[in-house]
Amino acid sequence: QVQLAERGGDSVQAGGSLRLSCVVSRYTDNLACMGWFRQAPGKEREAVATIVTATGGTWHADSVKGRFTISQDSGKDMLRLQMDNLQPEDSATYYCVARYGSCILDPAFYNYWGQGTQVTVSS
Repeated sequence: QVQLAERGGDSVQAGGSLRLSCVVSRYTDNLACMGWFRQAPGKEREAVATIVTATGGTWHADSVKGRFTISQDSGKDMLRLQMDNLQPEDSATYYCVARYGSCILDPAFYNYWGQGTQVTVSS
C-alpha cells in the first residue's frame, strides 16, 4: 500500500516562499502520475500541479504558473512543491496525491492522498 506524507506547511507573509515535501512510502513504478491538490475553506479541491513520473513532464495551474514548481527526486520517493511569491489566495490545505493512470485534474480519480499540510498566507 502506497503511503504519502506531506510536510512543510506554515504561516508566511505575502511574497514569501515555502517548500512542501511529500514522502512516498512503497513507491511503485505503476504510479504514473503524482501531484498536489489544495482545498481552501468553503471551496472545492483544485489541482495545483502534476508530474508524469516516467518522463518528468509537468503541468501547473494558471493561478500558480511562474510561482510554483513541482519536482520529484530521482529515486521518486520524494515529491516537492516549491512555492514562491505566495499570496493570501494560496492559503489552503495542500495534499500530495498519486494515481496509476495518466495525469488528470479530477481529484476523484486519484488513488492515494496524504493527510494534508496547512499553508496560511497573510497580507
